[in-house]
Amino acid sequence: MTDHICPWANRSSLELEYHNTHWGFPLHDDSLLFEMLILETMQAGLSWTTILAKRQGMTEAFDSFDPTIIQGYSEEKLAQLLLDERVIRNKLKLKSVVANAKSFLAIQEEFGSFNDFIWNYVDFTPIQSNFKLIEEVPGFTPLAETIAKNLKKKGFKFVGPTTVYAFMQSIGMVNDHLTTCPIHQKVLESYSK
Repeated sequence: MTDHICPWANRSSLELEYHNTHWGFPLHDDSLLFEMLILETMQAGLSWTTILAKRQGMTEAFDSFDPTIIQGYSEEKLAQLLLDERVIRNKLKLKSVVANAKSFLAIQEEFGSFNDFIWNYVDFTPIQSNFKLIEEVPGFTPLAETIAKNLKKKGFKFVGPTTVYAFMQSIGMVNDHLTTCPIHQKVLESYSK
């Protein structure tokens, strides 16, 4: 069997780098988890290439994705962001960043960390997929539906099952690299480090 990288990673150099160094690798740092959650909510209806291209600009515009700062964004600040080409200029999505920062901080308060809250859903053990074809990879799973419902109950916005599943993939809760992809094995090896 020859090694074939996941087909979606070939769309752009940004996606290839993201695929090879980030996607599927377990992420446990709360600040990075918040960033990925915001990036995934921003993606709704857009391509991941667009989000990656704007990632640096969004980092600058959103105060390095610091939820303690973002939770205090005023209507004036949101109005400024609507004019900022570095971000996804969608009023509802920008409002969701503030709501999600507040909910994120509330979860940290309740559970000690967002990491403990989110990774508890998989018992702190990544789900291993064994897909050979990209067509086999689901858009979402029953677990993603459950997490989405719970996040919504906690006040999160733009967290439907598809967005939540993409988030789970991005933070390594699930390893959906195709079994033919050389990164699949690298992800597995990262667990023992």
